[in-house]
Order: sequence, then structure tokens, then C-alpha cells
Amino acid sequence: MKTYHDIATDGGSNVAAQVGEQAARLARRLAGVRHVVAVMSGKGGVGKSAVTVNLGAALALDGLTVGLLDADINGPSLARMTGVLGQPLRLEDGGVQPAEAAPGLKVMSIDLLLADEHAPVLWEAPTQRDAFTWRGLMEMHAVREFLTDTAWGRLDVLLIDLPPGTDKLPNLVDLLPALDGTLVVTLPSGVSQHVVGKSIRMATAVLGTPVIGLVENMASYACPHCGREAPLFPTGEAAALAARHGIPYLGGLPFDPRLSAAADRGTAFMVEYADTPAGRAFRRLAEQVRTFLNPEHPFAPSPRSSR
Repeated sequence: MKTYHDIATDGGSNVAAQVGEQAARLARRLAGVRHVVAVMSGKGGVGKSAVTVNLGAALALDGLTVGLLDADINGPSLARMTGVLGQPLRLEDGGVQPAEAAPGLKVMSIDLLLADEHAPVLWEAPTQRDAFTWRGLMEMHAVREFLTDTAWGRLDVLLIDLPPGTDKLPNLVDLLPALDGTLVVTLPSGVSQHVVGKSIRMATAVLGTPVIGLVENMASYACPHCGREAPLFPTGEAAALAARHGIPYLGGLPFDPRLSAAADRGTAFMVEYADTPAGRAFRRLAEQVRTFLNPEHPFAPSPRSSR
């Protein structure tokens, strides 16, 4: 079997020009986006999507214009968590208008393109058995199309919710003209931090991307009745993990059962519970992200889109 190295030419496809044009289209589309931030973990099940939604909501409540891109093609959840599942997308001259969710979030997810909410993502191939050879390539192609074809308008921050896997950030870095920051999410558990540490090393030592810091989700349990916090898991290792990799530790996010209930209802927790221990933790996280992105003027949003 021949490999790419055995093929002397592009076979007349002019693939270099096609790639160049795609990169130029993406750069033009993102020209109105001030900051692009990837939310990653490397480990599944750490609550990364919930962090993305509520961080975005906290930024929007501060007056920033925020977009959320669900880059998890096979396990999308942002449309459900923000309540836009089933919201029809509109194609206008400027591109596909993203769905809109409270408190002013612009959302794009493959869930908005599926025939029904229970349909899995299947790529066309002679048989699904053959699809493994190019499934990963098509997933990143879909992410690129979401970035390029969505009429984001002017945004202060575009948060990209990455799926699990240490290979996802390198793929995204290859696509984007610039990545302004990476937020890493972990749980207090040793197993989670074992995998998350690999992702941090990928982001720092291998790719050299700017890392905002490490946030510890479910660092404690916040009682929804009295607001008192209690340990949920053994803690204390996340700060050490951040220190080992030379990145900031951004603190912990307490778990409030209403976070899960709000996601199931399709409402950002921050919309209803901003003044709770968990809500205040998300506001502190939003402030840390703003300060990282714009240290001189962290509270200055850009003029809102005229659309």
C-alpha cells in the first residue's frame, strides 16, 4: 500500500490552493472575534461543557458578547444545555445565523443540524465499517465549517468546547489563525488529573499555546438550601498539578445540584443562580479569564454587533 510520501504530486487536485482558500475564509470570518478560547480537559466526564456554558453566561452577564461552539461532533450537548435544541437555523447572505440563548449567547452545534435530537452522527461511506479511515478528518472538517460558515458577528469571546482526547487541541490549533487562551478543566480525582496532566503538557510543552489556567470543577458540594460548602472528593492536588506544569490554578467550582437541573431544563445556571456560591465562583472565573485576555482593560466589552 502506498503512503502520502510515495505520491509525488497532488494528482491535479490543487489541494494546496484549496487549503489556502479555506484558511483565508476562516481568517475573514473570525476577524470580528476579539478572543478565541478553547475549553479543554482531555478527560471525559469532568463537566467541561457545563463550565463552558456558565462561564459564557457569566461573561455575557458582564456585558460581553459571547459565542459558544460545540466542537464535540459525536457527543454534542451545548444545544441541549442552552435550550436551543430544535431552534431552526437561518441562512442569510452573511452566512448561517447561530442559535441564540439567554443571556445573549450565540450557539452553534451539530445538534442543530440533525434530523432529530436522538439521531447519532453518521458519516457517509460505502459502509460504516469503512468510515473509520477518515472519520477523524471529517470531524475536524465539520468544526472548520462551523467556524467558517457561522455568521458570528462581532464577539468579545468565542468559547470552543473541545471533546475529550489529547489530540483535539492540536487539531484546533492547526485550524485557527490564532488561539488566545486555553482553559483546562479537571476534577479533584487522581484519575482525572492523570489524564488532564497530559493535556496540559500538550498545550504547554508541545504546542506552546497560551494557557489561562486550571480550574477544578466539583471541588466541593454547595448545599442549595443553606449555601454551606462541604468536601465532595478529597481535594488539594489540583493546585499542585497546576504548579507542576507552571500554569495558574484558578480555584475550584462547587457542585450545586441545581447546575445539573438547569442544564436539563436548557437554562444556564448563571441566569437564575448567579448569587450563589457556585454562581459567585463562575463570576470569579469569568473575571480571571477577562483579565488574562485583556489585562489592562478586563471589564471593557467591545461595541455590540449591530445585527
